[in-house]
Amino acid sequence: MTLAGRSNVGKSTLLNRVLGAKVAITSKKPQTTRSAIVGIRTLPQAQMIWMDTPGLHRARSLLNRRMVDAAERSIAEADVVVVVIDAAAGMVADDREAIATVVASTHPWLLSVNKIDLVGDRALLPLLDTIGREFPDRDVVPVSATRGKNLPALERAVAALLPPAPALYPEDELTDQSARAIVQEFVREQVFAATDGEVPYKTAVLVEQFEEKPGVDVISATILVERDSQKRILIGSGGAMIRKIGSQARQELERFFAKRLYLELFVKVRRDWTKSPRVLTELGL
Repeated sequence: MTLAGRSNVGKSTLLNRVLGAKVAITSKKPQTTRSAIVGIRTLPQAQMIWMDTPGLHRARSLLNRRMVDAAERSIAEADVVVVVIDAAAGMVADDREAIATVVASTHPWLLSVNKIDLVGDRALLPLLDTIGREFPDRDVVPVSATRGKNLPALERAVAALLPPAPALYPEDELTDQSARAIVQEFVREQVFAATDGEVPYKTAVLVEQFEEKPGVDVISATILVERDSQKRILIGSGGAMIRKIGSQARQELERFFAKRLYLELFVKVRRDWTKSPRVLTELGL
């Protein structure tokens, strides 16, 4: 099933919370998710293959168009779509556009109102009433991804819409992402956390080396930027910024892989990479 909606409604956080483990990177900055991320949740009665997707938005660049295309493909291929709405923002025009995209897919779908921990009942109840009146034939499940509130109800509502099918993955499998893809995303998450302005949106990560050795994996990755000024920001004074990004990413990766890692980062200028179809395809976008 696909998690769909506009940017910054908490889809990635919701995926991680449902799985009980981090497979998707998160940030307060919009449009952090660039490609579809698979998370696998196996229950006694069902195996749920959750798909986190980039936020639906009006794309003005080739990179953003590729992101929206990835979201729309995931919606078109889904058995069930969960449209996620931000309770704190209420139902806005972009939510209705996202719903229109889902309706056009003709797949079963429902609504999940996320971030209910940020609003009181005086704001939440009228919002739920409005949504219920506008979409009377759809389930509406209020949740808090950050606090894990009401997630079993969401799982039950989704499971009720799933068609019968055999399990596709082993019970203990969490994601179908490759180790290299996970490294790329976790490093990029730390770039988003450490930088502001246009810099995080003009960066991408390529894993150049991933060597498994006894007791430690050795990883070398390159952060791509478009301009020399962005490279200087990422390296920082005396290399302080790139060391901080590398240290934080390594700690997250060691938690995920449950083993020691040696992570080496480089920064390379590749001018206008966000406009290059070849580079975007190389990055899996």
